Amino acid sequence: MKQLILLLVTVSLNVFGQLMMKRGMSSVGVISGDLSLLVDSLGKAILNPFVLTGVAAYGFSTVFWLVLLSRVELSYAYPALSLGYVLITLVSAAILGEQVTTLRWAGVFVIVAGVILVTRG
Repeated sequence: MKQLILLLVTVSLNVFGQLMMKRGMSSVGVISGDLSLLVDSLGKAILNPFVLTGVAAYGFSTVFWLVLLSRVELSYAYPALSLGYVLITLVSAAILGEQVTTLRWAGVFVIVAGVILVTRG
């Protein structure tokens, strides 16, 4: 049970971090390949509070991930981490208003089925 909680905390922090980084980058704007603009854009990104919050959440996620890896097999933990793909898709649709195609939802279903198979074995 403790391992499941560690896994869920890890995935949740990872998803929250990605959501915050996306929100921050949406306000920063597109980063072009133009070298003269690249440094300025990356500077804005790095100093954006949402990006910083996302990076911090990602860092905490890594701490929980290390604790989890000390307790379970990598062949169990890493595939289960793919639940983040499922949550990101749900969050992207619900919070960010992104359009998720039927084909993507089918892919999410396949991921969920795979995680169930891996965690039961």
